[in-house]
Amino acid sequence: MSKPLAGKVAVVTGASRGIGKGIALELAAAGATVYFTGRTLTPGPLPGTLGETEAEIERLGGEGVAVACDHHDDTQVEALFTRVRAERGRLDVLVNNVFSAPDLAPWLNKPFWELPTGVWDEVIDVGLRSHFVASVHAVPLLADGGLIVNVSNNTAGHSYNLPYDVGKAGLDKMTTTMAADLRGRRVAVLSLWPGLVRTELLLLGARTAADGGLVLDIPGQGAFDLSGAESPRFAGRAVASLAADPTLLDRTGSAATTRDLADRYGFTDVDGAAPEVRAPL
Repeated sequence: MSKPLAGKVAVVTGASRGIGKGIALELAAAGATVYFTGRTLTPGPLPGTLGETEAEIERLGGEGVAVACDHHDDTQVEALFTRVRAERGRLDVLVNNVFSAPDLAPWLNKPFWELPTGVWDEVIDVGLRSHFVASVHAVPLLADGGLIVNVSNNTAGHSYNLPYDVGKAGLDKMTTTMAADLRGRRVAVLSLWPGLVRTELLLLGARTAADGGLVLDIPGQGAFDLSGAESPRFAGRAVASLAADPTLLDRTGSAATTRDLADRYGFTDVDGAAPEVRAPL
């Protein structure tokens, strides 16, 4: 199997499960040494732990380093990058993905005045501020031709609630400004917009329809057929393709859907399909 990222070092934040896990798996499968973070060390109601991600990377023949890290705590984030510097001396890819999705699930599609004010803090602190902090520590380590990917979402119009929309819109603005600041260092920064993804959290909330297919009921938005949803590894293949593209600096500061990148680079999902872009969750 081709290893286009052999010798590269990556950090993926929030990879106990979901999109972050899918990205860590695919970067490792492409040959990168992947440091990945999370808080979940022991199995709980929501599937996914750091150890399980590490074991799956090993089954793929990759090299992964699990790092317990709470991204609410700046000192833990700093320690992560200090470790990368000490053990590898460089960094090639940072994926800012960590997000408190389980904590926010009950507040989907609620008008802003019905939300606890703490929802704002959770979205902005872990999902925007934490990406800024990780990037600050990553930049001194990033090599020429390095890459930062911010896992975001197209928030044109109304998405899931006000803090979510503001957080993701802010992240896309962070992408454009970071890209301008880093162009002289030859580091590219892009926003990645996944579609509807079959994460562990999403599957826990799904029901089986009369035809046997899985359906997710989202209050205020209706029922979503999950048959064409992306696997978390589809986003991973998008990031691995970006990291292997020597012309990436030409598109720094831009955003792309996973399907856009599948069309550009010619990859498919794990089942061989190329999912259509759908409203993400």
